[in-house]
Amino acid sequence: MTFAKGGLVEAEWLAAHLDDPTLRIYDCTVFLTPGGDGTVKIESGRAHWEQGHIPGAGFLDLISDLSDTGQALRFMMPSAEKFASAIGKAGLGDDSHAVLYCAGPPMWATRVWWMLRAFGFDNAAVLNGGWSRWKGEGRALSVDPPRYPPAIFTPKPRPGLFVGKDDVAAAIADGQTCVLNSLSREMHAGKVATGPRPGRIAGSVNLPAMDLLGEDLRLLDDAVLRERLGGVAGSDGRIITYCGGGIAATLTAFALARLGYEDVAVYDGSMSEWSADPAAPMEVG
Repeated sequence: MTFAKGGLVEAEWLAAHLDDPTLRIYDCTVFLTPGGDGTVKIESGRAHWEQGHIPGAGFLDLISDLSDTGQALRFMMPSAEKFASAIGKAGLGDDSHAVLYCAGPPMWATRVWWMLRAFGFDNAAVLNGGWSRWKGEGRALSVDPPRYPPAIFTPKPRPGLFVGKDDVAAAIADGQTCVLNSLSREMHAGKVATGPRPGRIAGSVNLPAMDLLGEDLRLLDDAVLRERLGGVAGSDGRIITYCGGGIAATLTAFALARLGYEDVAVYDGSMSEWSADPAAPMEVG
């Protein structure tokens, strides 16, 4: 089995390969619901998956199984041991191929894709258009649990695909790294807060992750992506993407990797961590 270029597959391809014995399909959905008091309710998409999913698909729980729940920040990278155990129990092994999808924008699927990449697994792809396109096209649905047997997943960590606050501070100081904010323009300008302090990481540039998608939530054509990303990130050099909590930033990182950018990292703590540190430089306006 081979995936389409750049870790992206279309619904037509997936429909034709549902019975492939090495294929594993996973719903990665998480729901974020803004509250009236400025808080955000975070809810697993498991119940949504139970009500209907792509035939054969399992569910990967980013909130608990694929995050370091011992930290105060949400969705932080787990240890290699925890990740390998959860992924193996879900049936994804070293010789498998994974297709990832979610409801809504594909940032939850790209989060898992980037995590797999960070642990040395390259046989993964994101379903272009995700759940909304699959269901909207009237394709087969199922409520049956997956039949994937437990597997052995061997993590082979790749340092540098996720970075921390000190790495971002060093990037600001060296002036050679593009620090790219994937949040909305309003958040970048500080008109809407994403943490204790409104604004952006000092010196960072902005391209909202949603600007990489069409109205149907499919990734834009490569030529358009290259124009938009190249316009803010340049054509070479190191890039660190960030957002509110290291999720939307993976969509930007995924698009960059698809276009052939090789030196890309995601700031895992993003604004949830940065804005909480009074010493971390920020800008507004």
